[in-house]
Order: sequence, then structure tokens, then C-alpha cells
Amino acid sequence: MLRERQLGTDGPLVGALGYGAMVLEGYYGASEDPQAVATLQAALEMGYTMIDSADAYGNGHNEILVGHAIRDRRGTAFVATKFGIVFESEQRGTALPTGWGFSLNINGRPSYARQAVDNSLKRLGLDTIDLWYLHYPDPDVAIEESVGAMAEAVTAGKVRHLGLSNVTADQIRRAHAVHPICAVQFEYSLWRRAAESDLLPTLRELGIALVPWSPLGSGFLTGTVASLPEGDFRHNNPRFSDQNLQNNQDRFAPVKRLAATLELTPAQLALAWLLHQGGDIVPIPGTRSIDRLTENAVAVDVALDGETMAELDRLMPPGSTAGATLV
Repeated sequence: MLRERQLGTDGPLVGALGYGAMVLEGYYGASEDPQAVATLQAALEMGYTMIDSADAYGNGHNEILVGHAIRDRRGTAFVATKFGIVFESEQRGTALPTGWGFSLNINGRPSYARQAVDNSLKRLGLDTIDLWYLHYPDPDVAIEESVGAMAEAVTAGKVRHLGLSNVTADQIRRAHAVHPICAVQFEYSLWRRAAESDLLPTLRELGIALVPWSPLGSGFLTGTVASLPEGDFRHNNPRFSDQNLQNNQDRFAPVKRLAATLELTPAQLALAWLLHQGGDIVPIPGTRSIDRLTENAVAVDVALDGETMAELDRLMPPGSTAGATLV
């Protein structure tokens, strides 16, 4: 079983690694429902107790999968989900460019938040969501309004803890003044280190946990991505374009050699580096493979010395990855 970490100063204990369930929706390759449920259940058995979903993943299908997987395991599952990305034509929303060749339609209005939490509870088959995130702040809605509606769900017993995702330090402060924020999701890894500048110091000042999404760089930090299959979601990611991918592979090659020297896989080294950034960090790697769950779990018990950490900083400094990032 994985060792545990606390989500925020006063938050609950969860496995030191969570499980990012987005990968089960075909964005990075096909996944059949029985396989997906089996992988989720294996993750729980290994101690990946925080299962991270969103109503946008598979347009609700991901929450249904999670609900099936935890039906007889509610006591061990800490369920996190998100709302705010809308696909229905009748739903109002604000276009948010991603830099990946498409925009997201974001709805953070209080009326939609009240509707979204009930829909997520139904799909998950739960009475209470453990951690409920605003997936992206709505550019046309003050974050205080969105979080105020989310706080109503806590008061009603529909949600235990609130979170934010893809926010700025200023938005965190404003939201936290309305209702305590337990955790914030943001992309963070050797692949993207922007969180270290303003975001992480603000979270530590306020006692909020950081939950890094894409902690393995959308699979790049596994050291196994040489090309992408047809239909792979990462074709939209500028970091995987032909020239950028080659440049990034060249940059990452010494890290792969360092991992081999330490008798670790590149993924284990990347996750261990991230876990060493602080005990208030709980990454959520996703995988469709039970073998990869086992591989990733090893990172929790890896001890990296100061020399190794300094070498990783030298090899993968902030801003060294080629290609733009998602908002």
C-alpha cells in the first residue's frame, strides 16, 4: 500500500499518488469499460485512494466508470471530480482558447454549478463527493460567485471539500476568502515547472495542497514516446509536434540515462522528483495498465539525494521544454 499524504493543512489523508482517470476515455488510446473498471479497482487496492475524474471526461462517461469501480469500495475511495467545461449546445458558456487548436466552453455560473453537482452525484452513484473542483475559472464570472455556489453544496452535504483547477495565485486568494480551498490542480512536472513561481508559494502560505495533473508530461516523461498513433489527443499539443518532439527527446535523453544509473525507469524518476518537491504535493498519474500502476508506485519510496535533485534541475530547468502549453 502507498504511504499517505495530507491534502492541505487540515485536509484528509490520501495515497501519496492519486489516479488520473481521464486516460480511460480514449484520449491517449482505446480503453474498454471492463478493462477500465479493473484498472481503477487495482489502483485502489494498491493505495491510489484519490480517484480523479471530471464531468467533461467522456462527457460524463468517466464518472459512470468511476461509480461502477467504487461501488463496493466506497470505504477506500476518495472521489474527486470537476465541473465547468460544457458541451451541450443549450448551455451558455465562455470560449476559452487553449493554444491547442481548439477552445473550451466554460460555464462557472452559480446556476450551472448547482445543476452540475447533482448530475455528477447521480453518475457517480454517491451521496457525497469528497473533493469537487472548478475545472477552469469562467472568464465572464467572478470566481467568488462560482465558489460561493460550490460552498452551498458543502453546506447541503453534497460535497466535503472544494478545489480549484487551472487558476492563478490571485484567483486562489479570492476563492479561499469565500470558502476554504483544500486542493488546487495545475500542470506540474519536469516537463512544465511554471507552478514554482507564484502558484506553489501561495498555496503553501494558505495551507492548500497541490495536485499536479499530467505529472508525466502526457506520457513523455516515461521515455517511451517516439511518435503518436493516429487519433491520439496529443497531436493537438505543440510539445509533440515533429520538431518540438525531437528537441524534447534530445533534452530528456540525459534524464533517461540518469534514471538507468539509479536503476529506475524514467517515469519513476520523474514522479520521485515531483514527490520530493514537498509533502503537500499529490500527483495524479493516469494509466490504462495495471503494470504501470505497479511501476509508478515504486516512486513513492524512492529517496533522491541532493546531488541527484541538483542534476535534474540542471538537466530540466524551468522553461526548457520546447512548445507552448495548455492554458
